Amino acid sequence: QVQLVESGGGLVQAGGSLRLSCAASGRTFSSLTMGWFRQAPGTEREFVAAISRTGSGMRYYADSVKGRFTISRDNAQNTVYLQMNSLIPEDTAVYYCAARLFVPTMRRNEYDYWGQGTQVTVSS
Repeated sequence: QVQLVESGGGLVQAGGSLRLSCAASGRTFSSLTMGWFRQAPGTEREFVAAISRTGSGMRYYADSVKGRFTISRDNAQNTVYLQMNSLIPEDTAVYYCAARLFVPTMRRNEYDYWGQGTQVTVSS
């Protein structure tokens, strides 16, 4: 079983930055592909970014965040990060960390483990 705990959410003005962290435990971190998803009120949970197990390989981003968000990981610290720059009000959502054992994917139902989420609110 894998436990994921997100942190770093908060309230920020448009144009600002936040860095989310997700600490993993329960399994060798380097065996896990990691992803970030988000869910705004009244909408479905949507893909944001994903990173392969080694971190030096594949990264994927939703079109809506390309050029503004960066996913990275530190396998020594069992942590994945989401650096969010140039935030806009449309980025307001609960952000979830997710993990799976195989290659990165944008499909939410292919992730096996989920964190509890952290709220990000961007004011205009």
